[in-house]
Amino acid sequence: MHAKSPSQRILSPLALASYVAWSAVWYSNSRLFGASLGPGWWADALLLAFLVAWVWFLWSEEEGRWTWQSVVQMLVLSGSLIGLLALGRSGSSPILMILVVSLFVTRFSWTWARILLLALNAVYFVLLLTVWNLSLSSAIVSLAAYGAFQAFALLVLRYAAESEEMADELRRVNADLMATRHLLDQSARDQERLRLSRELHDVAGHKLTALRMNLRALRQQGEVGHRDRLEAADALAGELLDDLRAVVRQLRISDGLSLEEGFRQLAAPLSGLSLELEIEPEVKVDRVGDAETLMRVVQEGLTNAARHGRARHVWLHLARDGDRWRLGLDDDGQLKWPIRPGLGLKGMRERLELLGGGLSLEPSSRGGLHLSAWLPVSIAP
Repeated sequence: MHAKSPSQRILSPLALASYVAWSAVWYSNSRLFGASLGPGWWADALLLAFLVAWVWFLWSEEEGRWTWQSVVQMLVLSGSLIGLLALGRSGSSPILMILVVSLFVTRFSWTWARILLLALNAVYFVLLLTVWNLSLSSAIVSLAAYGAFQAFALLVLRYAAESEEMADELRRVNADLMATRHLLDQSARDQERLRLSRELHDVAGHKLTALRMNLRALRQQGEVGHRDRLEAADALAGELLDDLRAVVRQLRISDGLSLEEGFRQLAAPLSGLSLELEIEPEVKVDRVGDAETLMRVVQEGLTNAARHGRARHVWLHLARDGDRWRLGLDDDGQLKWPIRPGLGLKGMRERLELLGGGLSLEPSSRGGLHLSAWLPVSIAP
């Protein structure tokens, strides 16, 4: 997900709009401005508690997670809001229910968000009938009005979250395509060099060899006065043939496929994630099949670290160990061990095992997850 810094979150346009809404509620209920909602300074204390929890909610980043922070934020926000509603009738206090909806949507699953929303409105309905002393019809109208606003906010936030997920997925797919194109471009260049070397060897080399044979035959059969010239021509043809063979050998020499650029392209759409690469000098991946498999492992590892671990840094190490490629990924994210691998990691393990490799997971010394993968060298593409 496209990450924002805490300062960006608490100063975003939506956050500023929420502060304005809270200020309006505070102005209409605070004793500082002549309001008399509830005894003493209870309204101000509850509103202050709500504001502190709200800023904490904006500062933290725990989307879609049941964490102790999310639970405490929910309890403080809901409790201070219910306490404020229980102090007496107020036309502005229910506005804060719309803000609480955003916590339900972003911190909990869609099912839990609806359950919590229904529970909050049930409490509000009871307070309308008991504390506010409204008639049943008036209570239903008030509940329907504020409930409609909450439902609207709920759906807007839901659709916004889905749009953000789709945008993230498009960025990941685009990065995958860019990395794949990078491999294909390199592979195409290597294939073209190999084709040219074969053409030079098979065509030009063959004709130069035939030319030397003809020159030698003419030298043996020719006149004595022309032998020196024929020997010189034969020597030049021999040198040209040697040079051609050297060029062919050079064309056949390959530094392998460059994986560094592809790895960085895979990490590019994961905003807020820093990738540190360490590729050993002996690493020389010649086969596209090897390179593509390593790319897929890194892609899954980076996605897992960013999405589930909330990592900020990932360390990647690639080396050759005999007839195996060894790849290690470490992150500094949040880890709950033991983990239950999702479909992505399970699919990657199955793919590696089919190719004669493997995948292992263990806690990292850096605080997150350590992913280790190995793959036989020179797998057929």
